[in-house]
Amino acid sequence: MSEPLFKADYLVTGMDFVAAGSAASHLKRTLMGFGLEQEICRRAAIAAYEAEMNVVIHGGGGQMRFTLCNEQIVIEALDDGPGIPDVHLAMQEGFTTAGEEIREMGFGAGMGLPNINRCVSSLRIESFPGRGTHLTMKIFLDHHYPI
Repeated sequence: MSEPLFKADYLVTGMDFVAAGSAASHLKRTLMGFGLEQEICRRAAIAAYEAEMNVVIHGGGGQMRFTLCNEQIVIEALDDGPGIPDVHLAMQEGFTTAGEEIREMGFGAGMGLPNINRCVSSLRIESFPGRGTHLTMKIFLDHHYPI
């Protein structure tokens, strides 16, 4: 990976639905300011938002990290939550562990990880039950994405 053009870390507070999504919004504005293709900015914002909401809802808070280099955008979401017991199951559309009150607010539909996977060039999930989850998402800038 080349020298970063932009790097930022954000603290994410668990169950803070007022601030939820602000890191993803900042990433999108920053990427647009660098003049990146609108579709790449959109994909990065969606992936970052879905990951940030997972940290807010499931991870009890944590951290978002963004790195922009000449060849890629790297988005990381880290939390110290309960972890994902079955990553394969969690990747299935509609699977959720969100409680009723979260679903009543319009979140927790079980589309977060599948949406992330559709938006990024690569997705790595490291999850350890009882110790948290670390998502690493990469969007390659030389890849042509369908609109």
